Amino acid sequence: MSAAPAPAPETSTGPDVVIGVDTHKLIHMAVALSANGGWLGSLKLDAKRSGYEELIHWSAEFGRSPVFAVEGTGCYGAGLCRALQLAGLEVVEVNRPDRSTRHRRGKVDTIDAEAAARSFIAGQSTVIPKAGNDLVEMIRMLKVVKDSASGNRTAALNQLHAIVVTAPAALRERLQRLKGKKLVECCIGLRSGEISTPLAAAKMALRALARRIQQLDQELKETLAQLDQLTTQHCPELRNTYGIGVDISATLVVAVGDNQERLKSEASFAALCGVNPLPASSGKVVRHRLNRSGNRQANCALHRIVICRMQRHQQTRDYVERRTAEGRTIREIIRCLKRFVAREVFGILRGGPTVRTAAA
Repeated sequence: MSAAPAPAPETSTGPDVVIGVDTHKLIHMAVALSANGGWLGSLKLDAKRSGYEELIHWSAEFGRSPVFAVEGTGCYGAGLCRALQLAGLEVVEVNRPDRSTRHRRGKVDTIDAEAAARSFIAGQSTVIPKAGNDLVEMIRMLKVVKDSASGNRTAALNQLHAIVVTAPAALRERLQRLKGKKLVECCIGLRSGEISTPLAAAKMALRALARRIQQLDQELKETLAQLDQLTTQHCPELRNTYGIGVDISATLVVAVGDNQERLKSEASFAALCGVNPLPASSGKVVRHRLNRSGNRQANCALHRIVICRMQRHQQTRDYVERRTAEGRTIREIIRCLKRFVAREVFGILRGGPTVRTAAA
């Protein structure tokens, strides 16, 4: 009787070494662990190019290319993440350390770096970080300027109106009927002279706020023009989609990132935007609840698209009418539409077939 063939040895497709990195503004701490969690070593490096090169050379001592589990890839770890990706090394994004671990073991950089590595080994951290080295990174930086200018303009305009309301009667009666651009232009023309009375102080304050608003208007105009050009260059089909303008397209492409392949399916994009219902079942009760996590800016962008289409897009209006007749509430209909739009946007951004529905 012949002997049974020996079983083939198991092969592991995972990495032999995982390096967790706890990132800070000036220094980073790296800890290397084996695939089974054994301690291999640690390294403190400067958060600059020479430090990144030192980490890459240090990681080569462990043999086969390791996986880097990095905290804060969109903040303090952004430079390190780009350097590792350019070197052809695998990087995954790690959330902040588990609070229970910190409660039990304390707060030390080596502990945080080790926790980052162990989160990958445990299969908890598998997200590929954004590349941050192409058009989308340019759009992201300009959108920061645009959002800041828009918020500051709103604040300055509110302050302008507040001072008009409380200004001395003669000045208040002159300005209270003016709105928007006319009010700003009139306030720019005010001359205060020596600041010796409340009237003179009010004129000076109004003129300063009006000049600030005018400057922010010019800043917004220039920034939006650049965003218009970049978003059209990056994804012209998205810009041609109903209900999507400069600001919304910029928000969505920034949420996805330069390396769109990091999102495996439209379901992952829906989860990123927080438009996928979350299971909330227990025992015999099977139900779902609203997802309040995810990228809230992207969620808001999808909401704005849906509201625009509900008002002006005939197919969407027909869908709303049909679902209302079925007994659905407006909130439920909006949630369905946001998922439809997320599916459509994902198809456009990935360059694949776009899913068209009656709601889209």
